[in-house]
Order: sequence, then structure tokens, then C-alpha cells
Amino acid sequence: MKEHDLTLGEELRRQGISRRSFLKFCAGVASSMAIPAAMVPAMADSLAQARRQPAIMMAYQECTGCLESLTRSFAPTLENLIFNFISLDFQHALQAAAGDQAVEAIKTSMKENWGKYLLLVDGSIPLNDDGIYSVSHGQSHLDSLRELGEGAAAIVSIGTCASFGGIGAASPNPTGAVGVDQIITDKPILNVPGCPPMPEVMTGVLTSFLAFGALPEVDSLKRPRAFFGDTIHDRCYRRTFYDQGKFADSFDDEGARNGWCLYKLGCKGPITHNACATLKFNEGVSWPIQSGHGCLGCSEPNFWDKEGFYKPLSAGQWGSAEGIAAAAAAGVALGAVSAVMSRRNQNKISGGK
Repeated sequence: MKEHDLTLGEELRRQGISRRSFLKFCAGVASSMAIPAAMVPAMADSLAQARRQPAIMMAYQECTGCLESLTRSFAPTLENLIFNFISLDFQHALQAAAGDQAVEAIKTSMKENWGKYLLLVDGSIPLNDDGIYSVSHGQSHLDSLRELGEGAAAIVSIGTCASFGGIGAASPNPTGAVGVDQIITDKPILNVPGCPPMPEVMTGVLTSFLAFGALPEVDSLKRPRAFFGDTIHDRCYRRTFYDQGKFADSFDDEGARNGWCLYKLGCKGPITHNACATLKFNEGVSWPIQSGHGCLGCSEPNFWDKEGFYKPLSAGQWGSAEGIAAAAAAGVALGAVSAVMSRRNQNKISGGK
């Protein structure tokens, strides 16, 4: 029997991986995607019976940052993903083949897996001048996307560029760059934005597709709700300082050194949906706000063209007319209420009035 004919469960047993370890892995993936713990055994059984999912990953108008992020996934690792879970039949930076041999690999995969393969897209797609600004092997990426999209079971747009146009679409957008779903409209599409996106979000949705045979539940922007259902602000460990009205006024003042809220320094966490605060980067070591820098809003459409990264949310594109003054006032008010409640509780405990 060929390795590709083995189910995932058979392949893992061949490698000496126990069911206990496999269940532990499934529990981790399920937890990250807000899948109930009761479904873990069913997820494990489904994955064990699955065969490697054929996938083609194309890099269009991009910077390779999304792929760099993917290589740093640890649950599962990229090596585990491509050797056990999926059959990555094309990715120009990871494969050994080049030139005509690489193009032939795409055509072979398309022919053998028509209607079954996952198309992973990294980078925006230029529309101006028939897409001439982004070309590989004599074919524009616009034509490439249309050809590959026709035979795909589903498409995963990796990164903000593939999802919404990203930096390639920043004003004045000379190439006419757009995201995948502005070109392909008749296929299931999942957007995984971020600049770069979080590695475990990318690998998590691929594992989910393999387990359940469908893309996960999405929000209005086609983002997986499990990872993009909350804002950065909802989960930020600095939120308590926001509620107390404690804000850093500069990156080197006392507030910054004490870890206070970075809202006044331009943090876009209140309007940015992502899982950075819970998953973090580099195996859960840190994330931008933990490192002392406000959120840039990189998983939201048009983040590059909106008000300056270091300006607080204010009138116009990002927030309310009152801007930071209202937010700060609200934070101070919440802090005052919290202090009053704390004193009342303390008085009750001590028998005072």
C-alpha cells in the first residue's frame, strides 16, 4: 500500500504515535477553535479515517510574511501538517521543483483531484491592465486564480492581502489589487486575515476542514468566527487599565512602564477582530501589545489607509466623533464605579457601613 493510500490514523500508528497523543492533539485544536470538548472523540475518529487532503498553495502579490508565519506553527507544526495531514502539491518557496517541472505539478494535482483540492492563496490579485502587474510562468495571477479556483473544493485566503487586498491595495492602488472573494464568487471561501496571520489559525482551519469536510462557521467578512469572533480589546490583559481610565501617554512614560492601556497611543484593539491576545505568537510567548506596541488593526479591511497607526481612535474611519476624550472619560467613569463597589464590598467584609 502506498503512503498516500493510508488513512491518517494508519499513518500515525505506523509512526508509533499513540491514540492518547492523537486525542491530546485533537483536544488542543478543538480548544483553539471553540469546539466543545464532547466533540473531541468524534473529531479524532473523523481525522483518523481521513486521507491526506490535496492542497495547492499559490503566492501572488505578496511579501512571503504569511508563509514565514505558517512555518512557525506548533499545533500542528508545518512539517506535521504537510507530511501527515495534507498533500501540499505546490508551494513555490517550500518545494524542490522549479520552472516547467513545478508547473506540471500543479496541472497533475488539478487533474487528479478536480473538485477535491483546497486552494490556498497568499497575496492580492491585480486587476488593472488584465493583471499584467503580477505574473508567473507567463500567466497572470488573475488568470491563474480563475483557472485554479474552477476545480477547487474550497479556497482559503491567507493573510490580509488575499482576504481584502491588503497593502497591495493601499491608496492609490496602482495595480488595482483586490482580495480573492472579489474575483471568485461561486466557491466556499474562508478569509484568514492578518499581516501576518497567526500560524495556529492557519493550521487550525486546515485541520478542521480535514476533520469535518467543510469550512468552519464564518462572520460577515468570511473569517472563521472561532478565531475572529472577539475583538483584541475584549481579550486584552490591559483591558482592566482601560476600565480604570489608566492610559499611557507616550511609549516611555510611567503608564507605559506600568503596562497601562495603549489606547491613547493609537491601539486599534477595540475595533480589530483576531485571536492575538489568546493564542499569541511564537508558541504563545508574546504578541504586539504584550511587547508594548498598540494593535495596528491588520486583520481588518483597509487598515493600511485608515488614520495613522499612532493616532487614537477618533472621528471618521475608525471611531466616534468624540474620539479618545470620550473613551478616556468612559474609562475613568468605569474606574470610579469599580472603586466605589470595591470599597462597599470591603466595608461589608469588615463589618463597616
